[in-house]
Amino acid sequence: MAATEPLDIDLLRRSAREFFAHEYPPPRIRAMDEAQELDPQLWRDIAALGWLGLSIPQEYGGAGASTVAAAVLMEEIARAFASLAVDYALGGMIARLLSDVGTPEQRVRWLTGFAAGEEILSFGISEPSGGTDALALTTRARLNGDHWVVTGQKLWTSMAHKASAIITVARTDDPDPPDRRARGISLIIVPTGQPGLSISRVHLAGMRAAGTCLCYFDGATAPANHLLGPRGRGFHAMLGMLNVERVLAGAISVGIARGALEDAVAYAKDRHAFGRPIGAFQAIQHPLAETAAELEAARLLVHHVAERIDAGEQPTKEAAMAKLFAAEVAIRATDRGMRTMAAHGLAAESDMQRYFRDARLQVFSPVSNEMAKNIVGEALGMPRSY
Repeated sequence: MAATEPLDIDLLRRSAREFFAHEYPPPRIRAMDEAQELDPQLWRDIAALGWLGLSIPQEYGGAGASTVAAAVLMEEIARAFASLAVDYALGGMIARLLSDVGTPEQRVRWLTGFAAGEEILSFGISEPSGGTDALALTTRARLNGDHWVVTGQKLWTSMAHKASAIITVARTDDPDPPDRRARGISLIIVPTGQPGLSISRVHLAGMRAAGTCLCYFDGATAPANHLLGPRGRGFHAMLGMLNVERVLAGAISVGIARGALEDAVAYAKDRHAFGRPIGAFQAIQHPLAETAAELEAARLLVHHVAERIDAGEQPTKEAAMAKLFAAEVAIRATDRGMRTMAAHGLAAESDMQRYFRDARLQVFSPVSNEMAKNIVGEALGMPRSY
């Protein structure tokens, strides 16, 4: 989504760092991670800063900023609190989808409300029987008069327990022809707080405060005009946001890796052994130097792909590369950071153990690294492998 007005990205980065340093320092973040819940005040605070509306068009109360700006902010958020970054990225993806295919009425209600921090939307696509193979979904929606009736399950649905509605991916029609499974899938905005929908938390080892949920739809209803995009073309409507999703996932990984590197370097300079800082030993220096090089490469790749998206391109191969590479960088960075800090890194008072846990999600979300490799391989001209 191209920017409608220039935005000072350096100022955005500095203001984000200052916000977390002064308003939400590590002990406060650590408390939310341990409680496995975001403080509602944090969401209100980032709304007041304009972050929720960063990529939303100006006519709906947003800033209309670029994908590059979103990636920069995503890195800063993830460096401080990756759980918040996951929820923030979800909101950005939903805003992109509403901007692309939403009706004027849907945009006014949901985009304006989200930018102001008054509405939270969740997105239900993965199911217990299918995640990467999204077209294997079993959730169904049928039109009954003036409303949709939805039946099925959704898993790994972030923020559902706080959302006022869940954009639910469901099959509304049989595929035509039968071998084109993407046809017949629609997006339905299903309100929460109704008898036909139950939501329960799924507690994870990493990204503990992101609010991952399991949702049961047992005759849940939604007004007929809550269809988002064309009927039966919901999967195709989602394709426009996938490259942005992967770029922002890469930015989250960059933020986690940066946190691990900065904390490890600080510890290596402070911790002494054999009469000098442990950072004086090559066994400590060399792994951290490798992390620094990989981190810079990952950031450059993420920003390069974001720039191409802002130029109106669809760099599917490169977006998959950015997600894949950055996730692996985060895994290596947190592992090296843990080895540098040793037992101190495992202590509950250390942020390194949180980086280590959070990074593990990045290799299979929002798409697994194996599927990202499949996408790259096909783009290179090799036969499709899935």
